[in-house]
Amino acid sequence: MRFGKRILFDEVNVVFSTGNCYGIIGANGAGKSTFLKILSGEMDPTTGQISLEPGTRMSVLKQDHFAFDEFTPLNTVFMGHKKLYQIKSELDVIYLKEDFSDEDGIRAGELSAEFDEMGGWTAESDAAEMLSNLGVSVDLHHKQMKELNTNQKVRVLLAQALFGNPEVLILDEPTNDLDADTIFWLENFLADFKNTVIVVSHDRHFLDVVCTHIGDVDRMKISLFTGNYTFWYESSQLATRQMADKNKKAEQKRKELMDFIQRFSANASKAKQATSRKKALEKLNVDEIQPSTRKYPGIVFKQTREVGDQILSVRDLKFSLGDELLFDKISFTVEKGQKIAFLSKNSLALTKFFECLVAEHGIKPVSGIIEWGITVKHSFLPNENSRYFNVDMNLVDWLRQYSQEKDETFIRGFLGRMLFSGEETQKSSNVLSGGEKVRCLLSKVMLEEGNILVLDEPTSHLDLEAITKLNESLIEFAGHILFTSSDHQFLQTVANRIIEITPNGTIDKLMSYDEYLQDNDVKELRKTMYAI
Repeated sequence: MRFGKRILFDEVNVVFSTGNCYGIIGANGAGKSTFLKILSGEMDPTTGQISLEPGTRMSVLKQDHFAFDEFTPLNTVFMGHKKLYQIKSELDVIYLKEDFSDEDGIRAGELSAEFDEMGGWTAESDAAEMLSNLGVSVDLHHKQMKELNTNQKVRVLLAQALFGNPEVLILDEPTNDLDADTIFWLENFLADFKNTVIVVSHDRHFLDVVCTHIGDVDRMKISLFTGNYTFWYESSQLATRQMADKNKKAEQKRKELMDFIQRFSANASKAKQATSRKKALEKLNVDEIQPSTRKYPGIVFKQTREVGDQILSVRDLKFSLGDELLFDKISFTVEKGQKIAFLSKNSLALTKFFECLVAEHGIKPVSGIIEWGITVKHSFLPNENSRYFNVDMNLVDWLRQYSQEKDETFIRGFLGRMLFSGEETQKSSNVLSGGEKVRCLLSKVMLEEGNILVLDEPTSHLDLEAITKLNESLIEFAGHILFTSSDHQFLQTVANRIIEITPNGTIDKLMSYDEYLQDNDVKELRKTMYAI
C-alpha cells in the first residue's frame, strides 16, 4: 500500500486460518486500521490481492455511527447478514402485495425454504438477545438509530458485526465506549467463537484473553506470531536481552526460550481458549521468537517530597450539568499508600469529578467540600486536553512553560524520553495528533514531580508501547494516584482501592479491580445505587 512516496506495506504475505483470533498491533501510524480496510474491501491495495475462500462471509465492525440513522437497531443488526436481510426484505414485499400471484407464491416458497435453512425464523430473537447482551435495552430495539446516543450506537454496530456467525470477523477497536460488563461478555463471546477473528485493539487484557496469534505491523511488513499479546511482548523482550548477551551460548539461549514457551503453554491451559492456544504454543518453533524493533518511551515519575498525613478529604460532593445530575453524595478520604481507581457508568461524570478536584477550567461542584493536605502537590493529566494545545509554539517552547529549568538541552531531554527527537521538537503544538498530545502532557507531568497524580484516561490515543511503559511507571511510582482508565490491565495492576461514582453516592472498596468485578456484595450494591 502506497500513499504518494510513502510506502505503508510492501510485499505482505499472510494467511489467516479458521479457529484463530489474530490481534493486529503496531505503533501509531503503522497502518493497522488501513490494513483492516484493505482486508474488508473498503480500500484497494496499490498492488497485490486479498482472497477469501468461496462461500465465506466476512463481517466488519462499521465505524460510521450515522450510516443507519433511519433504521431501527433490530433492523441494523439484521443488515449485518446481507443475504438473510435481502431474503427477508423480498419476502416482506411479496407478502404485502394485494395482487398475490401464483408466481409470487412459488417465489415466496423458495425464499422461505432458504430463509429457514439460514435460521431466519429465529434471527429476530437472536438479534434482540445479542443487543440485550451488549447493553442495549429492549425499549430501544424499535426506535430509530438517530434517537440513540453514541455509546448505544457503538453497541448496535458491534451486534451487527457479530450477528449470524460470520466465517471471518474484522473488528477495529471493538472495546471503545464499552463498560466492563459488556467487555467481559464480548471477551467470552470471542473466546468461544469458532471461526476467524482479526482485531485491532489497544486493550492488552482484551488481546490476552481473546487472541491465539499476534500480527505485528512493523518495518512495512506484517509478521504473525503464535500466542497472545503478553506472550509476544515478553518473548520479544527476552529475545532482545539474549541478543545483547553475547557471552551466553546458543544452547543456553534456546533452553531459556523453550522454558519460557512451556511456562506460557501451562498458563494457556487455564484460559478460555485453552485447547487452541495450547496446541498453537506446542507447535511453536523457537526460531519464530524474534526481538522487537519497537521504541519504548522512557516514563519515570518522581515526587519532589512525600505527602504528610493529610492528603485529600472529599465530603458530600455534588455536580450537575444543566438538568443532568452527574454525581451526588460523594465522600471519601485518601489514606497513605493508596492508588485509587475511580469508576462510573458515565465517563462524563468522571471527567467532571476530576476537574472539580483540581479546579480545572475553574470548575466547581454545586455543593460539597474538597480539602487537599498542605504538603500535597498534585499534577493533572486531563482527558479533554485541547485547551493546552491551541497555541502556535514549537514543542521545546511549549514544554518550557511548565519547567523551572529553562535550558533547552534539559527540555529536549524530556521530549526525547517521549520519543520526540530532532526536527519533531520543532513541530507546532497546535497540529499534534491525539497520541502526541498525550505524550507531551506526560512530559509535563514528569517535570512537575507531583506527589499525587490525577489522571483522567491517561492511555487514550497512546500506542501499546507507551501504554505498557506508562503502566510500569505507575506501578513503581512511590506517590499517590487518583485515576480512571478503560484499560483492564491498568486498573488491575495499579489500583489497590476502587471507588465507583454513581448519581447516588459511592461504592468504596479496598481491593483490586478483578476482586471488585467478582464481589457479589458489590454487584448487589451497584444494582441499588444505579436504580435509586
